[in-house]
Order: sequence, then structure tokens, then C-alpha cells
Amino acid sequence: MNNKAKLRIILGNVFLFAALFGLVTLNKKLLRPQMNDFGVGQILAGCVPNYLAGFIIPLAAINPILIRKPKHGRKFVFLISFLVFSILTFEEFKPIWGASTQFDYFDIWASGLGAFTAIILYEIVGRKANRQSI
Repeated sequence: MNNKAKLRIILGNVFLFAALFGLVTLNKKLLRPQMNDFGVGQILAGCVPNYLAGFIIPLAAINPILIRKPKHGRKFVFLISFLVFSILTFEEFKPIWGASTQFDYFDIWASGLGAFTAIILYEIVGRKANRQSI
């Protein structure tokens, strides 16, 4: 792998984690206070960090897979997405890192939806890349 590909992977992942941090902070400072009075809005604003983590963390693994195109890349994407979902679910039941302060089934659903969305995005981008390389 050349230096340009390594740089793309590193910069892509730095961008993803900056986006994760920025969006979670934006949700905490702006969305949650604005939606605190609405029942459904409060649930949605509370689930946004779990959705973002379930979506963006697997993308950090998908980024090098799309660039390097390993033989079993699709299996890695599914495995990593499942592992991220499992860790976020475990964190919901037994908080380890302090990310979850209370148990909420909606957070588990949001984490699963985020991981599933990452898989769907991988499939779409991967198929587009395969069509362009032919």
C-alpha cells in the first residue's frame, strides 16, 4: 500500500472521529435542550449518540476496507459492525466507560440501526466502486 492510500485512511478516520465527537456534542448542547419538552423528541435526541456511534465507528473500519479491497472485506464489515453493536449493547446493560448513565431499550435499537446503516452504506459504496472499476 502506498503512502497516498495510508494518508487517505488516516485522514478519513480522523474526520470520522471528529464528526462523531462534534455531532454528539452538538446533540448534547443544542438538540437535547430544544427537544426536552417533547416526548418523542426527547427519545430521539437521547438516541442520537448511540445511532452515531453505531454508524460512525464501523465506518472507521470500512474506510480502509474500501481503499485496500481485501478478499474478505465484506465479512470484516459485518463482523466489525456486529462487534460495535455488541459493545454498545453491553455498555447499555453494564456501563463500563460511563457513556451510558441509564438503561434504555431505545439506545440499543439506535445502536443496531446505526450499525445496519453502516453496512448498507458499505454495500452501496462497494457496488458503485465495483461498477466503476469494470
